[in-house]
Amino acid sequence: MKEKQKLTRRQRVSFIAGLLCMLAGCSILAVLGGKRIAWRIKKAKLMRENTSIVIPSLGIRAPILEGVGQDVLKVAAGHFPGSGEVGSGNYCIAAHSSAIYKEYFNNLKNAETGTEILLCVPGKEPVSYYVTDHFIVEPSETWILDDFGDTRVTLVTCTDDGSQRRIIVGKPQSDAPDMTGETGAALS
Repeated sequence: MKEKQKLTRRQRVSFIAGLLCMLAGCSILAVLGGKRIAWRIKKAKLMRENTSIVIPSLGIRAPILEGVGQDVLKVAAGHFPGSGEVGSGNYCIAAHSSAIYKEYFNNLKNAETGTEILLCVPGKEPVSYYVTDHFIVEPSETWILDDFGDTRVTLVTCTDDGSQRRIIVGKPQSDAPDMTGETGAALS
């Protein structure tokens, strides 16, 4: 018959230390997972109750709140007060491209002419815009917020190093330049 092997004191201490580390790791993962789930629930509520921006090809989905202060931009994209409305004037939106805050516009640097931008107002049909221009400006260049006498959406975010601002302009397809290929089929 085999004899039971006794654990040494050192082995028992190591076993208990390992168990405690596993429990601590599981607790940390549970807290972080819980925070992530809570954030997803809050974001879904914000998306349902507020205007939101969706850029399907870039994986961008963000609620839009009024204002562009840090209190707004840490949880959502922000509408510049005094700029246009959805479907009228120059509707200007800012959001972060940063790992520090909600990085809603991180993929905005991949926007190309013809990329579809949807603005979704609760209870209404989404309004489609298509990227017509993208460029970089200095932070002091506020002319991008002006009314240009047309209907457009202007998206503002930081460049990767944060020293300048990346600007994406979208217009409704009727106002956008011809976005048809050689076959004449509209880009989607």
